[in-house]
Amino acid sequence: MNEKIANRSSASMKIVAGLGSIDEYEHFIQAGADEFFAGYVPYDWSRAYGTVIPLNRREVFTTHVQLGAFSELEILAEMMKYYGKPVHLTLNSFYYLPEQYAQITRLIHRCMDLGFHSFIIADLALMLYVREAGLDCEIHVSGEVGEENSPMLAMMQKWSPKRIIFHRKVPIEDMKTMIQQGHMGSAAMEYEAFALNERCQFNGAYCQSLHCDELGHICQIPYELGSLERRTGEKHLVPDDQKRQFDVSGEPDEEGYLCGASGCGLCALWHLRDAGITHLKLVGRGNHSDFMERDIRNLRQALTILEGSDTEEAYICQMKKQIFPLGCANQCYYAFTR
Repeated sequence: MNEKIANRSSASMKIVAGLGSIDEYEHFIQAGADEFFAGYVPYDWSRAYGTVIPLNRREVFTTHVQLGAFSELEILAEMMKYYGKPVHLTLNSFYYLPEQYAQITRLIHRCMDLGFHSFIIADLALMLYVREAGLDCEIHVSGEVGEENSPMLAMMQKWSPKRIIFHRKVPIEDMKTMIQQGHMGSAAMEYEAFALNERCQFNGAYCQSLHCDELGHICQIPYELGSLERRTGEKHLVPDDQKRQFDVSGEPDEEGYLCGASGCGLCALWHLRDAGITHLKLVGRGNHSDFMERDIRNLRQALTILEGSDTEEAYICQMKKQIFPLGCANQCYYAFTR
């Protein structure tokens, strides 16, 4: 590991929490969040394109998943100035119609005027368009891009991204390899990985489902991994330890809360830090706000334990004792590290 990577991995990783409502901002800061990501869908966009040509692939309005009015952005911008905790706005669609690029550029410009300077982008063409339009905003490469290898990340350097957000399916060793490559070794570059919630069975870069009010999310349909014998039609299921399990092995508390019930990477924090990860993604837009606060507190507690532990074994032992006294959900993002 080169010196720059070593220095970065020794620093405390920051918590980036999903924000579904401006009412959550202050509460989540008090719980221990360092940064936020949020979506904003203007009414004019929804009226013109509906849900089939989404702005950020989270076109949900019946629950607190999006910021739905520009006035909310104005309020949030003032809160950001007071608390000093940044909010990154998401633009997660894989592609847009030709005429939409100019609209999005104008939207980014308006948001920058308010004080939003970082945007999570999944469309490579939009990254190019933003830079050619002369916008000096921070680009966070979305996990929906599907980062797979170092040449892929090197290709994006022409657009000067500030942060790479690794998608859900990247093994930690692959993250480490990509980060350690010389062209990605800048001390100013940031790297984000999933830490809690929504261990989706799909790679977001290849998911073509719609996340909207009108349709149920395909990732929430119960399923079972297996293989199909074409000649006989006989179904051969994979072993139980390789299936996605929907029942949890730990016990939720009286309020129904269990940390990491839908996805957890707390056991892997030691390896994520060693790989050079600087930010931890805590998914939760649309979750119960109380549960999100507890998730943030638990992740903050895990980081505190991590910083005070001399070995990985000591960290995991103490973390499980304090956060999972009744057992964990067994929904590991990075199961090979256990």
